[in-house]
Amino acid sequence: MKLKDKTAVVTGGGSGIGEAISRTFASEGARVVITGRSAEKLKASIAAAGEAAARLIPFAADVSDPASVKQLFDFAHKELGHIDILVNNAGGNVPKRKLTELSNEDFRFMTDVNLNGIYYCVREVLPGMRARKDGLIINVSSIAGVRASVLAGAGYSASKHGAAGLSLAIGIEEGMNGIRSSMICPGEVNTPILEKRPVVPGPEASAKMLQPADLAAAALMIATLDPRANVPELVITPTIYPYS
Repeated sequence: MKLKDKTAVVTGGGSGIGEAISRTFASEGARVVITGRSAEKLKASIAAAGEAAARLIPFAADVSDPASVKQLFDFAHKELGHIDILVNNAGGNVPKRKLTELSNEDFRFMTDVNLNGIYYCVREVLPGMRARKDGLIINVSSIAGVRASVLAGAGYSASKHGAAGLSLAIGIEEGMNGIRSSMICPGEVNTPILEKRPVVPGPEASAKMLQPADLAAAALMIATLDPRANVPELVITPTIYPYS
């Protein structure tokens, strides 16, 4: 097992990319605290994980709420002892994305989840990682954090650009402490967030997108590198979509 004796916390683990990463890490031997806002979704995700379920530990939390994040990591430290890997995957978008229709509330929601949530989680794990001179933080961002787009929308693009800056800054400041910060920037992925699009893609279009398992494989690659090696930024796109 590639992650035997490792521990991890994965946010946004109730579905999609977070669920796939949690399950993959647990299948490779890691003990994983899997978190999301819905306790029922977490329960269903673990029930479907097969043999890996024994190494998945659920805890419902809202990453946009600092108090809830504190409770999450108090629980995680109690269950795991220390945290080797943090995967910041929780994210969200809204249907009304154009600046002509974007509301203050929706903009704040995306900033709170996509950017502030990463900061709150990172703040909780850094002291322990610094003390051990070891740790890995994987931030699942988006290609919208590299290039703004109308499809992603102004608020989502802005929040993901902020997350990208934060991820890179963590690496710059904490690399000397043995802490790696890696950002995965996927193009279109077939996850439940597609349901928030103004026009929801059909089955044929969704099948041509990246799948959660592709992102889980990328996260596992990063997590199994020798600690001397880091991937500050990884862009991954569907093969049929142009990128240059």
